[in-house]
Amino acid sequence: MASTSFAKGLKEMERLFTHFDTNGDGKISLSELQLLMKTIGEELCFEEAMAFLQYADSDGDDLLDFKDFVRLAEVEISEKEKSHNEEYMVKEAFKLYEMEGRGFITDMSLKRMLSSLGSSRPIEQCRSMISSFDLNGDGVLCFEEFKAMMML
Repeated sequence: MASTSFAKGLKEMERLFTHFDTNGDGKISLSELQLLMKTIGEELCFEEAMAFLQYADSDGDDLLDFKDFVRLAEVEISEKEKSHNEEYMVKEAFKLYEMEGRGFITDMSLKRMLSSLGSSRPIEQCRSMISSFDLNGDGVLCFEEFKAMMML
């Protein structure tokens, strides 16, 4: 099953590579790379595209062959997976602190969680901790505020 999935992925990569190799020479040039990046919503100036190309180019010819292209795609996929995993971990942590089922962290839920972790704090200190990251001033932490706090 995994080899079928891999083969499909490789076929898709070949199709994409061929699509962006507009002159059919088996390599992606600087201008073809800029077109590829523009297609995925990233506009690169000449210098940025050249730096990207030189970073990815394994044989120093300032062109990306299929292996370079696949390696770049794997790096991009790995970065997206990492980002997804980080988001998942923050959501799980938020659930631990948000004990009341109301979709936000209160001073009391923060106090209870800290106590359960062995770091008991007075309610006033919990309020102060929340106010430091309470961007909208409602006295509680929503997920986005909690996420911002966790990313520090």
